[in-house]
Parts: sequence; C-alpha cells; structure tokens
Amino acid sequence: MSKPFLGVGWAFPPGLDAQGFLSRAEYEESVRQSIWIILGTAKGERVMRPDFGCGIYDLVFEVNNASTAGKVAQTVRQALLLLEPRIQVLDVAVRPANSSEVLLIDIDYQVRATNTMFNLVYPFYLERSTA
Repeated sequence: MSKPFLGVGWAFPPGLDAQGFLSRAEYEESVRQSIWIILGTAKGERVMRPDFGCGIYDLVFEVNNASTAGKVAQTVRQALLLLEPRIQVLDVAVRPANSSEVLLIDIDYQVRATNTMFNLVYPFYLERSTA
C-alpha cells in the first residue's frame, strides 16, 4: 500500500541498492530512520540547524543512575516532540544495559497518519570515568 504522505528519502546510512541507485527509506522506515538521526545528532552539530538534534550528549559524562535515566528520557521526549511531527510519542523508558556504561532508551511511538504503533530501542553510551 502506498503511503507517500509519510515520506520517501535517502536511506540512512546512505548506500546503494542492488541496481546501483541510492538506497531509499520509505514510509514507516523513513520515520524510524528519522528518529535514529534525531537521537544520533547532538544539538548544534548541524550547520544552519543549531536546534536540530537531541541534548542527550550533554549527559554523556553523568553517572549511570535513576536521575540520569530520568534526564535522558525527558530530553529524548522533548527532541522527538519538537522534531518529528509524524509521530506521537507514547512512552520513553530508560533502563541500564548489562554494561554499566550503556543505557537503553525504549521509545514507544505511534505514526499519526496510520495509527500504527512501533517500538525502537536506542543504545546510549556513557563515558567511563578514569577517576
């Protein structure tokens, strides 16, 4: 089923398909990749778009505890609400991974145009302190 209202664009990361053309991300996959791009971009990193990105990278040297998890969840929620209008953020939960330097960000979202629900898990790596 064609869903052009969700968008079609270059896949991320850019690459070539089997015919040698640029790979494309279509519809729900385009939305999923957009979320990854938002979360993977630090605020101020993009030229001419200083507001684009997620502020979680300001927290990279924080201690892995409940307070940091709450800050990460709030920052992710704000970034997605501001930068991805095609989705409704249902829930953002942050939990520690097996490693003490990794937080897993669970994002439940609904594509507004189709009411389809998805879940995405984004790993966020904290820097290990040398002290």
